[in-house]
Amino acid sequence: AAVLFDNDGTLVDSYEGITVSWTAWAIEHGVGAEQLKGHDGRSTSEIVRDLMHAEAYEASLARIDELEEIHADKTVAAPGALEALEALPQHVWAVATSGIYPVASARLRAAGLPVPRELICANDVPRAKPAPDIFLRAAELLGVPPTDCLVVEDAPHGIAAARAAGCTVLAVTTTVGADALEGADAVVGGLDEARFEYVDGRVRVTVPGGVSERAAAASPSKAL
Repeated sequence: AAVLFDNDGTLVDSYEGITVSWTAWAIEHGVGAEQLKGHDGRSTSEIVRDLMHAEAYEASLARIDELEEIHADKTVAAPGALEALEALPQHVWAVATSGIYPVASARLRAAGLPVPRELICANDVPRAKPAPDIFLRAAELLGVPPTDCLVVEDAPHGIAAARAAGCTVLAVTTTVGADALEGADAVVGGLDEARFEYVDGRVRVTVPGGVSERAAAASPSKAL
């Protein structure tokens, strides 16, 4: 088994850096604040493509990538993230993010988290979330069938991608409410509410029972 973590909103709290970066970018490019809403879990390239004319796409994308890397130092670890990663040997977990490698790795380092051997980004696969490509690639690199992987996500697009890949899904309500995460097998407030273990060559993740309807069980906890 393996665990495939999303990055922003799951392992790290990058909200401040993202907000500063996109606000500055929007002002520079004449984009209204309302146009920046509702893009959780989408790749930067997709967002820019939707907001800008084709002739301005490349320069606009390069600029937001630059801003996000500059402000990556504002990132902090999500509660429970370090404990979760320290509980797992490196060969059984990966990070699969809609971001790009320089930004994702900079945020992990700023948060004091290890940069994994397998850090798969949106530009590493043909299609971004909600397509399953990124999780299929992560599972392939770890040498584990997707059906034997647990994806940890905070956004509906990521959950849809994980579902399409055939993975089990643990969602955290760090970005949106539980109602928007109904496709997950279990929902918790954050990683600090889940216990990650590696026992006898197997990954075991235990979450409180009754956190969500799909996670509810007769016993006090549910192993994923």
